[in-house]
Amino acid sequence: MAKSRNIKNPIFTLTPSPVYHLLSASPFTSLLFSPKKSPRNFNKLLTPPTLCLISLLVSFTLFGVSILGFTSNSQDSIPCFLNSPSSLSFPSMSISSMLLTSLSSVVPKNVENEPRMAKSLMAPLPLHPVTGNVSKEGKEFWEQPDGEGYKPCLDFSLKYRKASARISKERRRFLVVVASGGLNQQRNQIVDAVVIARILEAALVVPVLQVNPIWDDESEFSEIFNVEHFKRVLRADVRIVSSLPSTHLMSRQSIENQIPYDVSPYWIRARFSRLLNEEGLLILKALDSKLSKNLPPDLQKLRCKVAFHALRFAAPIQDLGNRLSKRMWIEGPYIALHLRLEKDIWVRSGCLSGLGPEYDKIIAKSRESQPEYLTGRLNMNHIRRRLAGLCPLSALEIARFLKALGAPSTARIYIAGGEPFGGSLALQPLIAEFPNVITKEILARGGELSPFIKKASALAAIDYIISLSSNVFIPSHGGNFGRVMQGHRAYAGHKKHVRPNKRAMLPVFENSTFEFGSIIRTLHKKSQGQPEPRTNKRDRDVIAYPVPECMCKHRTPIF
Repeated sequence: MAKSRNIKNPIFTLTPSPVYHLLSASPFTSLLFSPKKSPRNFNKLLTPPTLCLISLLVSFTLFGVSILGFTSNSQDSIPCFLNSPSSLSFPSMSISSMLLTSLSSVVPKNVENEPRMAKSLMAPLPLHPVTGNVSKEGKEFWEQPDGEGYKPCLDFSLKYRKASARISKERRRFLVVVASGGLNQQRNQIVDAVVIARILEAALVVPVLQVNPIWDDESEFSEIFNVEHFKRVLRADVRIVSSLPSTHLMSRQSIENQIPYDVSPYWIRARFSRLLNEEGLLILKALDSKLSKNLPPDLQKLRCKVAFHALRFAAPIQDLGNRLSKRMWIEGPYIALHLRLEKDIWVRSGCLSGLGPEYDKIIAKSRESQPEYLTGRLNMNHIRRRLAGLCPLSALEIARFLKALGAPSTARIYIAGGEPFGGSLALQPLIAEFPNVITKEILARGGELSPFIKKASALAAIDYIISLSSNVFIPSHGGNFGRVMQGHRAYAGHKKHVRPNKRAMLPVFENSTFEFGSIIRTLHKKSQGQPEPRTNKRDRDVIAYPVPECMCKHRTPIF
């Protein structure tokens, strides 16, 4: 491989002294620096009162500089609104603001035009109010959790921001990541790709999306995500390029795909830094869930910045998703239900669909021909799997769950997910109890979905946008969609989501002697979207639990 040419980039830029800014704004500036004053006239001005006044001015100036310097060095982080130059209004700045701006310029930044964090967030529509005659149970169902004052707060440390000037200009070493799986599995790998690039201080090539073998989706990154927005939001953290420079193209490229689980930043550096320095190129594959969930605070914040701010969907997807969300929203409050009834979920989970022997045979045959898709717990039969909470809830179980939670039968339900195995037959038990079931195919008009036919990732992205704006979100099964949605709804204001406790509630459903409504509500009282600190349990994903690394109390939020 030809060696790339080293390009020197200045890290520090010359800036006017903070004392100069203060003095230049002072009415005594002309007294101190007027070139028209002769030494004789100047000496006349240096009377004892004048000297005393000048001495006091300089003393206060130096004292203010020292206080501000001490403050900036004694804190681990600075509120985000102070970090962003775009949040400052120069025409109306006071002297103290000018001084603070000059001092902050000592910390190198290359984010001069970085959009404000609040504007870059993929935000949902405001919650639709619940009106009319609503029962007590109905009011409880639609009631939103208490956010306890937590707000997004991505206040990176001074050390992190100082290193950004060097890292964001990297032109010699490049990281390429191949992301596999469905949309939200790919999202997780993209998030970790950015973090690994930051750890290795390498430039990141826009990630490659591997063809999905289950849905046969060949979409590229630019077809799903807004590439320019991705680059712009992260340009203070990592340099992102659309393709490798010609100096780094190799006839033979080795791919690193044997990465153990739960690796630390230290492991990443020890394993790949030397290779990256020698070759200038590192290609990583099979990255899903490999990077530790427990990283230093700055890297956890970076995860949130990528997931909730940088990964905005491509304009055609975002625009259609927004239109369909508004059509759903305008009719009143709604539930978004991620209903996992697709054929592949039954094949992979080792569970029965509940549609009868004919359908069970189809699933069993597919499972035998594709044993590699079956998830863990191979020693458990389908009955034990279900009682262990490893199976997705069926349409009947979801209907009973919603009724137990107090959802009114008139509630509008948006179904997110692929085509259910068994078609309309699979949804009949749900529709019988809640007739207002709506899909993106029902919401769309005049061929709006045509460009995305057989584009599973794009359709999943549209589901994501519509689900984000719902009053209540409920996943019928664990998975990446539910986890990312849980964290995004928390980050956007702790909007209600309910995680079914399948292991606890299914035995209750089986026993018809119980009046299970109150039992189910009690079981789920503490899992409806209230702030849950990630630090309460090890190995929780910060994308699902953004408190406390990415959300904080008693500080100025980023919006």
